[in-house]
Amino acid sequence: MSKKSNAMAQVTDFIGMRCKLVTYGPRAAAVLLALAVAGCAWTGGADSLSYTADRGVENQPYPANYRPELLALLRTYLNDPTGIREAGISEPAQKEVGGRRRYVVCVRFNARGAGGRYAGVKERAGMYIDGRLDRIIEETEDLCKGVAFAAFPEMEKLTR
Repeated sequence: MSKKSNAMAQVTDFIGMRCKLVTYGPRAAAVLLALAVAGCAWTGGADSLSYTADRGVENQPYPANYRPELLALLRTYLNDPTGIREAGISEPAQKEVGGRRRYVVCVRFNARGAGGRYAGVKERAGMYIDGRLDRIIEETEDLCKGVAFAAFPEMEKLTR
């Protein structure tokens, strides 16, 4: 009888352990998942998250392929890249962007809007990090003030 009660106690302990595992299992999995995600997001310091692996160096390389890179991005950036008029581009120049020295290329163009009508001349700036185009900046008052624009016929010939 003692063997039977001992076996019954083991079965009861096993069922109780299994119930605790089922109850705490999802909670433990959620905590482990949260820790894993937090570990992946941590950059090791107080720096903000950067998608371009910006090293923050002052001596940025000159963007040698600035025209083709800018054209490729503008083809996807514009709603209708065909039939652009009055396209102009500046030479890359180092400017202060977000507290860091970057090469900036200013572009001026008159593109068609969503209705197919020309929307008027707009200015945009392409910002380069480590010699590669990083983004298009729409607010260009300070960046493109006083720059000299040269004709940009490649932009006027863009297709979809």
